[in-house]
Amino acid sequence: MDTVFAQIKEKMEKTVSVLESNYSSIRAGRANPAVLDKIRVDYWGTPTPINQMAAVSVAEARILQIQPWDASSLGVIEKAIQASDLGINPQNDGRVIRLIFPQPTEERRKELVKEVHKMAEDSKVAIRSIRRDGMEKFKKMEKASEITEDDLDDCEEELQEITDSFIKKIDEKSAAKEKEILEV
Repeated sequence: MDTVFAQIKEKMEKTVSVLESNYSSIRAGRANPAVLDKIRVDYWGTPTPINQMAAVSVAEARILQIQPWDASSLGVIEKAIQASDLGINPQNDGRVIRLIFPQPTEERRKELVKEVHKMAEDSKVAIRSIRRDGMEKFKKMEKASEITEDDLDDCEEELQEITDSFIKKIDEKSAAKEKEILEV
């Protein structure tokens, strides 16, 4: 029984960490190196993340600076950023690439907040799905006489408490990201 709860908690933790990762890639008007995580550069025939071939730093609140360790890779990094769905035109001065994040409009902020809410709702659905799968496991254990009916009721209660705590975490993360977007 404890192993089933451990598996359920692990799956729910992964769901929350995927949500956090998705939130970090949403650009809210501030420079955030995480927006580059999904961009791959064709470096000597190998798709390579930008942070593995350059120093990425936040120069100012809305300026991200990329300084490649190999100066010859400046052009391919610039092309990869332009080809991505980032929506920012890189500025190349021959030594570093600068990404200047524009201040989002009110309309864009509202779109981002909707996206944040949708991601949160998708994560909640995933959490509830994990709960349902866990309940099915417990019901099978009860049918196989591995646990009693009272144990099943206790498991159901504990599973609901775990589910509620993870849903609360998702709500907190969603509210924090929404606040970040609207404060810019």
